[in-house]
Amino acid sequence: MTRSLSAPVTVAFDYTRSTGPVLGRFLTGLRDGRVIGGRTSEGKVVVPPPEFDPVTHDPVAEFVEVAPTGTVASWTWVPEPVKDQPFDRPFAFVLVTLDGADVPMLHALDVSSVGEVSTGMRVQVRWAEERVGSITDIACFEPATDGGFETGASAPSSTIDPVTGVIVPVSLDYLYAASPEESAFYRGLNEGRIVGQRCPTCQKVYVPPRSACPTDGTPTAEEVEVSQTGTITTFCIVNVPFLGQKITPPYVSAYVLLDGADIAVLHLILGVPAAEVRMGMRVKAVWKPREEWTYSLENIDHFEPTGDPDADYDAYKHHL
Repeated sequence: MTRSLSAPVTVAFDYTRSTGPVLGRFLTGLRDGRVIGGRTSEGKVVVPPPEFDPVTHDPVAEFVEVAPTGTVASWTWVPEPVKDQPFDRPFAFVLVTLDGADVPMLHALDVSSVGEVSTGMRVQVRWAEERVGSITDIACFEPATDGGFETGASAPSSTIDPVTGVIVPVSLDYLYAASPEESAFYRGLNEGRIVGQRCPTCQKVYVPPRSACPTDGTPTAEEVEVSQTGTITTFCIVNVPFLGQKITPPYVSAYVLLDGADIAVLHLILGVPAAEVRMGMRVKAVWKPREEWTYSLENIDHFEPTGDPDADYDAYKHHL
């Protein structure tokens, strides 16, 4: 029996958001070396401050500067840190109730062994060497060496270059296990072929293949090699640049209905000005050099026009 394929996959992007008046004030405070909390309608000081009161649902409007020292309310030891955690050595995640606050906040505690952390221990903020207006401006907590910070004072708003937006990298690593049908598809691509699966009931051919027909639920059973030419059904002209973009706009991303298939595949259209791409245009696959092939649809670099007359609308209208 042919073994199914699997491969590590990383989904990553930079998440950008505006901070608003509440989180912006908190992050501006961190950049300036101060910890700002918000007072709720019940009189509790919460760090970080919530944007809306949990009881009245009104915007939080009263802010209090709290101490960079506090008490560990709870903790967990991390003996084997993973990628992108605060340290590459054992450390603790702690819930710390800062002096002047009523609700604990989560962060990392830098200690050398599990025996050095305990509930009730006193800790203090270790500030990052360079602060930019991010939660990572607090590099971590560390065992406290002194106190003497007056709490409860109202926090003035910083008017010097307040933090109004943040960019946060988001990344997810996982192992993708392909089904037997998908494995056959990827193996075909590694051989320069495009293969799908046929439903024995409705006779539709799916590319990429499905384990079962989405129309009637019948398991697919027959492998079918389809043509490397097809018809553009719908398309989008990409005009907006974005981080990580490999091609300079404008360019076209289109659904291509390959001859012999009953579902269109999404791919890049090149070799023609974006303004000339149209529904019904006949295109063909352009493959990367053989030495660059792997088990991926990216073996096909793009599709380009064949020069043949456009397909009749009736030929693809049921595949839009």
